[in-house]
Amino acid sequence: MTEPQAEPNGTSSAGRRTRSPAGTVRLAEVAAIAGVSEATVSRVLNRKYGVSSSTREQVERALQEIGYERPSKGEIVLILVPGLRTPVFSALCNALESELTLRGLRGYVCSVMPGSAIERDYIEPLLDAGIAGAVFLSASNTVRNADPAAHQLLESRGIPYVTVNGGFPDSTMPVISTDDWHAAEISVAHLYDLGHRRIGMCAGPAGNTPADRRLEGFLEAMDTRGLSDAEDYVVRQHYSVDGGRHAVDDLLPLGVTAIIASSDDMALGVITGAARRGVEVPRDLSVIGYDDSYMLDFTAPPLTTVRQPVERIAGSCVRTLLTMIQNRSVQTSEALIDPELRLRGSTGPVRAG
Repeated sequence: MTEPQAEPNGTSSAGRRTRSPAGTVRLAEVAAIAGVSEATVSRVLNRKYGVSSSTREQVERALQEIGYERPSKGEIVLILVPGLRTPVFSALCNALESELTLRGLRGYVCSVMPGSAIERDYIEPLLDAGIAGAVFLSASNTVRNADPAAHQLLESRGIPYVTVNGGFPDSTMPVISTDDWHAAEISVAHLYDLGHRRIGMCAGPAGNTPADRRLEGFLEAMDTRGLSDAEDYVVRQHYSVDGGRHAVDDLLPLGVTAIIASSDDMALGVITGAARRGVEVPRDLSVIGYDDSYMLDFTAPPLTTVRQPVERIAGSCVRTLLTMIQNRSVQTSEALIDPELRLRGSTGPVRAG
């Protein structure tokens, strides 16, 4: 059965508004409904820069009103992430999806085991569905000697991608990272100003890019302040509460008065482990985490942590990826985004004696 043809005002001869075929749209009609120029409508349809978020939303609503359906092929962006249990990854995925939606793209979140073949297993069956791009969100790009099949498969098909918090050694694709060296510096500076000199580091596993960088930053920050024995107070553990508990068992006998953890889960494990030994935070031991979440306002005590700038990371990722999708050149050197120290109740002055 043939669909009734649309009249100039966008309604069918039967008085119903028709759904525009994918790939066709009347610019003048959409512009009139949205209250913008036809050039602006064209820029939104082609995902060009130079359109504010509010204007883009007006145009998208007008497109929906006339029944225009964007073709799905070529709109999928894979977000490869090591699970959503960690609040910062959930927040980053939400922020990425929001940024992608504003530009007419669809984010598909794929929970993977970093460094394994699972990433390839997600990518391979979706290639023919029209992947526009991918984001490696602290996935295999953060693991030394990870299986390269996933990103090499994308490159073989000319599909652009960006990596977050570390890049692939054999890739020239853009990398957007939180400045982990600076994260360590501001943590040490805060504790040093509180009088702490014997500061421990509960670092993430060796071979993990962010963990290695934070450790480098920690050692450099301690050395700058004349605390050259800092390596004696470093423990490597998994990013987990249990990892923090094990670390505190190793560090407290060394007489540390403060511990910097490589994740909030680790920091909460440190606090739990310290409590089991009768050590009170922050009276006897100051603790700093990493990542940040609103839930940390409600821990006991509320956790001081270094916040990853979620919104800035997501915005930079999507802008960069969109530029590549449009076949425009991008910066290939790693972009570092400064984190910030969120002061709460788990740090305090060193206790005398």
